[in-house]
Amino acid sequence: MSKKRLVVLTGAGVSAESGLKTFRDSGGLWEGYDVYEVASPRGWANNPKLVLDFYNMRRKDVLAARPNAAHVGLADLQHDFDVQIITQNVDDLHERAGSHNVLHLHGEILKMRSVLSETESFDITGDIHLGDVAPDGGQLRPAIVWFEEMVPMIEPAIEIMSTADLFAVVGTSLIVYPAAGLVNYAPPHIPKYIIDKEIPYAQSLENLTAIEQPATTGVRELIRILRNGTR
Repeated sequence: MSKKRLVVLTGAGVSAESGLKTFRDSGGLWEGYDVYEVASPRGWANNPKLVLDFYNMRRKDVLAARPNAAHVGLADLQHDFDVQIITQNVDDLHERAGSHNVLHLHGEILKMRSVLSETESFDITGDIHLGDVAPDGGQLRPAIVWFEEMVPMIEPAIEIMSTADLFAVVGTSLIVYPAAGLVNYAPPHIPKYIIDKEIPYAQSLENLTAIEQPATTGVRELIRILRNGTR
């Protein structure tokens, strides 16, 4: 008997309890920077060194962080379900916790790419500097989808959403589009769960269970519900 497919959309709240700060909690500032200075094509054009330095610091933060109970709990659900994670996060904590199927909507901080190519990326655990170039001669930059850039993985994510037997949202405010719009592609009749310390507006969703808790305790409650077969 095949396992039911559980699709989980995760956001910054999942990694916050691993010590990775989120910009949504600080009035649009991220580690003291205006997000558009460090996470937009305009910011890159204005001061590429600042952007590289910012992501070099964030990369160190990610490498020093450890998966928390929410990451581990979602990975553990693979014993019971065909789990597909769609994450807005650029860290690798889902993978390190043991999740096998992870789609990164907004890129990965442990990858870099040429400014001349959006399709080919390279692994990176150290720093990127001005003057570091890809084989095609283009300056290397983080393989991150910045604000005002296209989200190339949105179509595969929509396809995954349409195949869900169960759907959960964990640690996201559902305000960053197009990722926030993915919830509308879940089949209307399936059970849906939202876990966040502040439940985002989602009253249009049918068959919805809200778990207003931080990600670590909320995922534990989700596991209890799913394994007991109750809502």
